Amino acid sequence: MKQTRAAYKGAALAAMLALATLPTGIALAAPAGPESQAALPMTLNDGEGGKDALNFDWPMLSIGTGQYEDGPTGLTVIRFKDRVHAAIDTRGGGPGTVNSDYLRLGYDFPELDAIVLSGGSWYGLEAVTAVNTALKDDGARGGHWDNVGLVEGSIIYDFGGRRLNEIYPDKRLAQAAMRAAKPGWFPIGAYGAGRSAVNGGIFGCNARSGQGAAFRQIGDVKIAVFTVVNALGVVVDRDSKVVSCHKGSRWPGDLTASYLMQNAPGSLQPGWNGDEGAGPDRKNTTISLVVTNRKMSKAELNRLAVQVHTSMARAIQPFATEMDGDVLYAVSTAEVEDGPGNFLPSAEIGVAASELMWDAVLAAVPPAQPVPAATPGKALTATAAAKFTGEYQFSPLASLKLWYEGGALRAQATGARDVFAIKRDAPHDLLPVSANTFMVPGRYPLVLQFRDGKLVLNPGRWQQVGHKD
Repeated sequence: MKQTRAAYKGAALAAMLALATLPTGIALAAPAGPESQAALPMTLNDGEGGKDALNFDWPMLSIGTGQYEDGPTGLTVIRFKDRVHAAIDTRGGGPGTVNSDYLRLGYDFPELDAIVLSGGSWYGLEAVTAVNTALKDDGARGGHWDNVGLVEGSIIYDFGGRRLNEIYPDKRLAQAAMRAAKPGWFPIGAYGAGRSAVNGGIFGCNARSGQGAAFRQIGDVKIAVFTVVNALGVVVDRDSKVVSCHKGSRWPGDLTASYLMQNAPGSLQPGWNGDEGAGPDRKNTTISLVVTNRKMSKAELNRLAVQVHTSMARAIQPFATEMDGDVLYAVSTAEVEDGPGNFLPSAEIGVAASELMWDAVLAAVPPAQPVPAATPGKALTATAAAKFTGEYQFSPLASLKLWYEGGALRAQATGARDVFAIKRDAPHDLLPVSANTFMVPGRYPLVLQFRDGKLVLNPGRWQQVGHKD
């Protein structure tokens, strides 16, 4: 469900007219410059009903996603029909959570209403409290002590993969996603909180990721797992093969996690000496959730969280580093009692959930995107290049200047930041692929496509659009 830029421009204009009627003498802050998010178009429940969605039968869980395609960035809301029991297990050196300490207190009555998984680093934590206030605003929760809403949530750092802007999932997006939540589905891939996720940065793979999910029912016991994979480590299949990676030139074609781990530190990102500023952004994090309908004690739920989270080190290597902020929530909806005729020990639920989580991690990584073949040496006429030349702005932080010189289209970053492979300190020749598509080859190829006076970088799910000045 997409809401258009025109609609939000209209809404923003209406808001401005309303402000004009306020009494004089009241000072209100203006939107924070060109990248104000007040009028950004949003996409809700993208992928619903499509081939990338997991469909399952569990009315207790409703899923809503919201995305700002201009980021691209987004969030995922998992809302429970009734209050549920929850536990948390935190790993890694940089977790970003809301209300996590409360879950560790171990109260034996259900209190949790929803869990929010979000991009935007710590700015995205606004989305967690926003869902809680939406519950109150909508009348689902109130101000009495036994009716105060409780929403938990965690974030990933997703600025690094897109790095041309600093748009983040905010209150407006979170509340819209919560109100759009529907049972029985979960979009897999570059959706929701996984919109700009990557993995494998420690080895320089910088491969695209996303969010994944899996579901299984054993008798009356249901188990669902959800994860957003933005890991510093690589995603590994059950044969120890690396699922996706921009490979270094000296690496074997059939790349395994064992090879990378055994050859460290030589297999780490070339030139990185441990300083954050020396290599790609190394703030990562995998955030996950396991839900079962089997009633569990607090001790069982805590152990489920630890067991499943520990198992994820098989699927992501290395896992829970100092530059990850890995968090896993374990939830029991307590719809099914454990007893005769329906006996499934919590450790066995943990085994099943651990395998499901590996499935979910693998599902989170999309198929490798084909890279178009450049045609070096192909002449470009000044007439053909004229419609492409000019300056394109991607955000207040990033812009590109393009001009024609020596039979080629050239580009140079002119804003505060480099634009992927195109740097600020020197121009770069763009190699033609087709009449309107060019590329910069390399370990991390950059594809540039011109459409209707706009410049699209890396067309597809992770594209960034520049507007001509």
